[in-house]
Amino acid sequence: QVQLVESGGGLVQAGGSLRLSCAGSGRTFSPYSMGWFRQAPGKEREFVASVRWSDDNTDYADSVKGRFTISRDRAKSTVYLQMNSLKPEDTAAYYCAVKRKFYADYEFSSGGQGTQVTVSS
Repeated sequence: QVQLVESGGGLVQAGGSLRLSCAGSGRTFSPYSMGWFRQAPGKEREFVASVRWSDDNTDYADSVKGRFTISRDRAKSTVYLQMNSLKPEDTAAYYCAVKRKFYADYEFSSGGQGTQVTVSS
């Protein structure tokens, strides 16, 4: 069972920045990729960004391209999401997830609360 711990959320004004962290755990943590998702109240959870563990290849939702940067530290089994130029519409609970194989679905930490990001206008 995947164990992921998200941190780094908070309240920030529009135009500000936040950095989220997600630490994975397990005897051998070597996923195919890790990603960030977010869910705003009353909306479906949506993909934000992902990074492939082997070669650092990244992918972003169009809504965050040029503002968010995903990165990973293999030694720490940690993925980061640097969020700049934040907008009120970025307000959501942010969740990280792991994809064990390229053909697998993303898995979220069971019982995970995510980390709340609130951007004021």
